[in-house]
Amino acid sequence: MNLESMQPLIHYSLHFLLPLGIAWFFYKAKWRNVYVVFLLLMLVDIDHLLASPVLDPCRCSVGFHPLHSFPAIIAYALMLLHPKLRIIATGLLMHMATDYIDCLFSNLHCK
Repeated sequence: MNLESMQPLIHYSLHFLLPLGIAWFFYKAKWRNVYVVFLLLMLVDIDHLLASPVLDPCRCSVGFHPLHSFPAIIAYALMLLHPKLRIIATGLLMHMATDYIDCLFSNLHCK
């Protein structure tokens, strides 16, 4: 199994297992609720519907889609400063980090 064929496995593992680990490690008392919030935040991918084609394996979503833009990422980072928004901000930033890792893969096999 080469690195390129592992891309979907790594991508979706990071989208589902990383949030689970963060929820369990940092929010033990309410990890289930936090994990559900993290999963719901995957709705940030709704901005992919604005692109044509919707799915392009060689397109980096970070910096391309509106909710994956650098101004949006800065806003998510600033949300970390507000205690009531911290879980949402963490989930959104984890999502952006996972998508950025996916961009690194696409740089390897799309050139």
